[in-house]
Amino acid sequence: DESGGQGPGLDTLSEDGEGNDGFALVINGHSLVWALNPKFEKLFLDIACMCRAVICCRVTPLQKAMVVDLVKRHMKAVTLAIGDGANDVSMIKTAHIGVGISGQEGLQAVLSSDYSMAQFRYLERLLLVHGRWSYYRMCKFLRYFFYKNFAFTLCHFWFAFFVGFSAQTVFDPMFIAVYNLFYTSMPVLALGVFEQDVNSFNSVAFPKLYSPGIHNSLFNKLEFLRSAAHGFLASAVIFLIPYGAYYTAVDQQGRTMADAQLFGTVMATILVLVVTVQICLDTSYWTLFNHVTIWGSLAMYLLVQFFVNYVLGGAYVGTLTKAMSEPVFYFTSILTLVVLMVPVVTWRFYWVDVHPTLADKVRYKQRLEAKLASKRAHRSMLRTPSARRSRRSVRSGYAFAHQEGFGRLITSGKIMKPNPQNVQQQQNLNQHHQNVRGGGKGGAGGGQTNTSSNTPTQTSHPNQVVTTGHLNTNTGGHNSRSPTGGGNPASGNSAAAAAAAGIVQNTITKVVNAVDSGGRKRKTSDGSGGGGRVNQMQMTNVQPPSTVEV
Repeated sequence: DESGGQGPGLDTLSEDGEGNDGFALVINGHSLVWALNPKFEKLFLDIACMCRAVICCRVTPLQKAMVVDLVKRHMKAVTLAIGDGANDVSMIKTAHIGVGISGQEGLQAVLSSDYSMAQFRYLERLLLVHGRWSYYRMCKFLRYFFYKNFAFTLCHFWFAFFVGFSAQTVFDPMFIAVYNLFYTSMPVLALGVFEQDVNSFNSVAFPKLYSPGIHNSLFNKLEFLRSAAHGFLASAVIFLIPYGAYYTAVDQQGRTMADAQLFGTVMATILVLVVTVQICLDTSYWTLFNHVTIWGSLAMYLLVQFFVNYVLGGAYVGTLTKAMSEPVFYFTSILTLVVLMVPVVTWRFYWVDVHPTLADKVRYKQRLEAKLASKRAHRSMLRTPSARRSRRSVRSGYAFAHQEGFGRLITSGKIMKPNPQNVQQQQNLNQHHQNVRGGGKGGAGGGQTNTSSNTPTQTSHPNQVVTTGHLNTNTGGHNSRSPTGGGNPASGNSAAAAAAAGIVQNTITKVVNAVDSGGRKRKTSDGSGGGGRVNQMQMTNVQPPSTVEV
């Protein structure tokens, strides 16, 4: 033990963490000759049963068939053989179920098999889906078939106690003839063809659902006795409750209703109702054909009974019409249904709720998934184009954005970079205003240049509009003299234009970088040059651009 007694080692574990402590048997054709000897075949089978897998390689077609026959004779198991060639024909014919694969080996295996498929991988669906459904349907079919026939037949057994065992029948002979043909055959046929407890996806996802078929859990001697006992009790209730209700019953005119023909018709009607409701409880998968056969059987019963009574005639003429005209018939039918169906529903609910099987759990999972899917579909149907938001969305259009983006900030234009061409045009316009106003302010001894612009100026561009306003420029204490001793207007205008250009540039930069829509900012700059001092004070009240188009 390499694991040191601490459990299975790494070499004994599969990829899923399950123990691989079993053994596999590999045997070739030469050794199989001795293993299939009558003296050693039982020993060979016992050893093979203790292995997780048995591989017989390089064997003859006859040896394949002998191995399958050995398992059939000594084990209580259903064998399945699958092959694709002519050398597998004998093995396929020997097994209980033969599966042939149609391929390059020819069609000999397919022609000798019970089922044929195109690829080997389809065997999973054949066993886990269709094979399991077939077993499940057949078991339900047999259980219900025994129940309904016991309930029908044993009514004569109870009636025999009251007629001295004279072999008199309680039902109409026509009803006895067509009970299994018209009234109860089609619903159970639909049950045996379309019934399924879980869908195909879950049948493959949960392979352990296949285990009840291996152990014969759904139909065995115990299940047969349960079906017989259920039919026995149902026949007793179907006979005794109408017997007590009609023993001293009278109609609304005071005439007695305790006659054998009326009593037999009431029993027959209640019997058809009871077995029909019972198959409704047994049906897990409803289709259109199930609805047609179940409710059509009830309609068929009424049509046939009225046809027999009024067309063919007989001893039971008018009995169904008379019974259905009295309230006691309906009270008796409802009471019988309640007494028989409530215990069945209670018993099944207890076992499903307290001791659920794997199929019950998977079926419950299926129902939850179906409810969630219906809710999603309902939500998607409610969201129509007319229910969308009417206002224009300003959310960001980036993928996987779950929060509001920067749409409002982008559309406000606060973070847009100004166009250099528009900035240059604005500077040229301001310089022009400074030149016009500064021409008459120059003095011979000393000049003071005042530039005031309280009127907003706009520079229009096909793609951008820049608006500036409330620009106050005060430049004083600057002496500008010409060599002749007089004021030089050109020199004063140049200085004023340079100062104005700097102020405009600073103002535009503040407008671009401002986050608040308005404000009041003050900036004081001191500088010296050329023997003079220039003080500039700028007070701005900048309004954001009304429209910015890029």
